[in-house]
Amino acid sequence: MTDLEKGITKNGVGFANTTWNILGQTYFPKAVGESTFAFETNSNPGDFVPVHIHPTQDEFILVQEGELDLKLDGVWSKAYAGDVVRMPRGIPHGYFNKSDKPCRALFWVSPMGKLKDLFEQLDEMTDVEQVVKVSAQHDVDFLPPEANE
Repeated sequence: MTDLEKGITKNGVGFANTTWNILGQTYFPKAVGESTFAFETNSNPGDFVPVHIHPTQDEFILVQEGELDLKLDGVWSKAYAGDVVRMPRGIPHGYFNKSDKPCRALFWVSPMGKLKDLFEQLDEMTDVEQVVKVSAQHDVDFLPPEANE
């Protein structure tokens, strides 16, 4: 079991100075423990994570700067700086930066499950089909592309 380590993860860096590049987006882990996993993303205009499902984790987003378009359980909505998005396990969701400005957001999942291991494997991976395959092995199931419409 991985216990949550006490302390502060400074702005602009990841826990243990770790940073991941996942399909062009920068991810900074902020808190790592068996019961929770938090990470910050910096999404440029046009960046997105397609609709997917976490069957074993609840996920949350705190939009820190900018805005995100979200597809949550088949319904489009928008989250702005200061908003918290709740995505219960088993509910299809995806996020998209459709604005003309960058977006910075803090994500966290509970429990951590296999997500940290997934991000470590996806770092610098560029083949989308391989990303989908590896994700499925880590309890993240992407829906067909039409789910993003």
